[in-house]
Amino acid sequence: MTRSQRSIPAAIALIFTAPLVAEYLLGDLPIKLLIALVALAPMYGGGALLIRELVRRTGRGWPSILLLGAAYTLIEEGFTTQSLFNPDYLKMHMHLLDHAWIPALHIGAWWTLFMFNLHTFWSISVSIALVEGLFPSRPEQPWLGRVGDSIVALLFLIGCAIGTAITLKGDRFVSSPKQFLCAGLGSVALMVAAFLIPRRRPRAATGSVPTPWITGAVALLLGLGVMFTPPAWNWSAFAAILTIDLVFLLFVGVLSRRVDWTPLHTFSLAAGGALAYGLHAFVARPIIGAGLSARIGNVIFLAAALAVIFAGARRTARSLSATTTQPIPH
Repeated sequence: MTRSQRSIPAAIALIFTAPLVAEYLLGDLPIKLLIALVALAPMYGGGALLIRELVRRTGRGWPSILLLGAAYTLIEEGFTTQSLFNPDYLKMHMHLLDHAWIPALHIGAWWTLFMFNLHTFWSISVSIALVEGLFPSRPEQPWLGRVGDSIVALLFLIGCAIGTAITLKGDRFVSSPKQFLCAGLGSVALMVAAFLIPRRRPRAATGSVPTPWITGAVALLLGLGVMFTPPAWNWSAFAAILTIDLVFLLFVGVLSRRVDWTPLHTFSLAAGGALAYGLHAFVARPIIGAGLSARIGNVIFLAAALAVIFAGARRTARSLSATTTQPIPH
């Protein structure tokens, strides 16, 4: 890859977009702790960028991104924060594992599935799609060279170490060897599966495709469904979220194979997901801080998300228009 083919600004944008989506747009962290972005970016941003680079460099697409996003979930929540196994994560008395408890595995089915949703769909996929919309000229090509990818991998490892140290400082809980082994084997299996998927093929299926407004609205409604499903429903909450996931994957899996599906449709899914996060933040309980300052931060982050969505939609639409109006060479 030549220097002219690289896109350093896009890579940097993704490194900071991922933690902003994952923690601030969600409402977990208030705006007064924006400085924490420096500590969060290596893990969230490094992970999202590394996933994107590996998938795009090998010519694969969104199914591989989703599988690697699921592997990322097990790495972060199984090793770095250990929240999948900690019955009192950070001593916050939230009883996360009590809902749909599985004694044999010592996990909560609801919390595990919820984490897979938050990281696979939002932290990783929404962040990648939003930034690819902002830089639409090379959406399916890598942004960095191999040296750059190696630096990103190192950045991700450093981020995981930082995240682990921060977690252990607030909570000395350590998972059992069996739990670590299960998380490790699961993440490796997901990584292998991601690269067993065949490379992208041109869309060939016929059939109508709804407008990006509709696909975005569907993503928004399904995203709100995940975020607002009460964990107190226990196994019913697990079943509800799993059903939403299957509906979303079927909806996108069928439509994205059709020739009329465009990058603007893909971007609309990320836009709907981001808005679901931003709206849910107003009723969420921040992990740190609360009160008026937290709600002011929610407004600011939602406004920023809307600005990114507006800019990304315009740039993607402009890029599509330029592509379709190019003369066919003879």
